[in-house]
Order: sequence, then structure tokens, then C-alpha cells
Amino acid sequence: MITGSWRHALRLITVLALLGAAAFPLYWMFVTSLTPSAELFAKSPRLSPDLSQIGVYHEAFRTIPVATWLVNSAIVAAGTTVLSILLALLPAYALSRFKFRGKAGLGFALFATQMLPEAMLVVPLYAVFGQLSLLNSLTGLILANTAFTVPVITWILKGAIDGVPLEVEEAARIDGCSRLDIVLAIVVPVVAPTLAAAAVIAFFHGWNEYVFAQTLVSSESLRTASVGLASFVGELSTPVHSVMAVGILYTLPAVIFYLFVQRYVVAGMTAGSVKG
Repeated sequence: MITGSWRHALRLITVLALLGAAAFPLYWMFVTSLTPSAELFAKSPRLSPDLSQIGVYHEAFRTIPVATWLVNSAIVAAGTTVLSILLALLPAYALSRFKFRGKAGLGFALFATQMLPEAMLVVPLYAVFGQLSLLNSLTGLILANTAFTVPVITWILKGAIDGVPLEVEEAARIDGCSRLDIVLAIVVPVVAPTLAAAAVIAFFHGWNEYVFAQTLVSSESLRTASVGLASFVGELSTPVHSVMAVGILYTLPAVIFYLFVQRYVVAGMTAGSVKG
């Protein structure tokens, strides 16, 4: 029979193993970025980073507009996140609280939008954005990404708002609060953890999106990091260590953002699982 101390040790070992498995790809990217090209395909792989090659990161910033790519990606991701939350909040509240004709059809239509791949909509979006002068701009890219994230976030927020007691809103209405006041002052604070989880979904979609960023933006000064990384793949050769160096710089901001909000994400995922 396993005693309490052994059970605790096994649990700790399991957690450390899972953390190691999760962090290993980042570590391997770092090691590869510091491995000279001549050693990349050696029979015995290098398992520890060669810190004497750390200059590859300085070289990346000096010869490649990595900083510009990261700033553009951050603008697109942040814009997509904020706009998605703003556009999804009130429709989610309406689907949760109001009864109207066509409600079920509207909900299904929002869900059905996720069945359409982005590649299918690139051509019509290109034509529409051309008419609206939104091509080759980060604003157009934010709008395109938001169109895909709003339906998902609407459903996520609707589920969270369903768990907010109606009695709280009724008491607020008796006190003279308008619908908008109720949403902003009561509903939003209660569903804040779910808002954080929805923000992570929108942020990562805007940060990682490639198809729209490649098609709708042509200026190199507006290129996002996802497109910039893909540009390293050449017809005859690909500088693997440079790709990994830029890949690390591309991955870290997203990882840091997730670590910052992960406590709220966990709370949002478990919200409503236990009824008091």
C-alpha cells in the first residue's frame, strides 16, 4: 500500500515529468538555434546549448526586421482580442437572457461559421476589403480575424452568462439600473474569468493567424511574425538555426501572455462546474 509521502512523491514526479515534456520543445528550439549549421545534421545531436553562438539572436535583430514583425503581430492580436470581446459581449447577453423568434437559428448560424475554413473566404474577403480600402493594413487584418473569433467567444460568454442568477439582475433593475449598466456593472465582473479565457482564444488566433496575414497584407513593413517565419523557407535551403532563433522570439511573448492570464483561464474553465 502506498503511503501518503510516497503518493506525494509520485504526484510531484508526474507533475515534473509533464512540465518537462511541455517545456522540452522550447528547450530544443533554443539548443537548435545555437547549433552551427554544420552540426545540425551530425550523428550525435547536441543536447546542451552552445552559448558561444548566442550572437545569432543579435544577428537576427540586426539583419531581420524581427522587432517589426513582433510589434505587428502584437497589434493584430491585441486588436483582435479587444474587438472580439466588445462585439461578442452584448450578443452573448442577448442569446442568454432574451427570447425572440429565430434565436435557435441565430445560435446555430454562429456555430456553423466555424465549419468554414479561412482559405475558402480569402478571395471574397480580398474583394470586399479592396472595395473598402482595407487591403494592406493591420486594421483589415484585425477585422478579418475578429470575424472568425466573435462567434466562438459569443458562445463561450453565453454559457457563462447563463450561470449568472437572474435574481441579481432583477434586484439591480429595481434599483434603477439600465440593461447596459447591468451588463457592465454586474455581468462583466461575474464572468470575468470566462472573459479572460475568451481573450486568450482571441489573442492566440490573432497572434498565430497566417492565411489572412499572407493574403491581405503585401507590405513588408506590415508583415506579421507568422508570415515572416514562413519567409525563411527557401527553395534550395532553409537556415534552420535562424528559423529556430526567430521562432523562440515569436513563441515567448505568447507563452508569457498565457502565463500571465492562466489563473483566470483555469477559473473560467471551471466556472459553473460546482453549484453552491
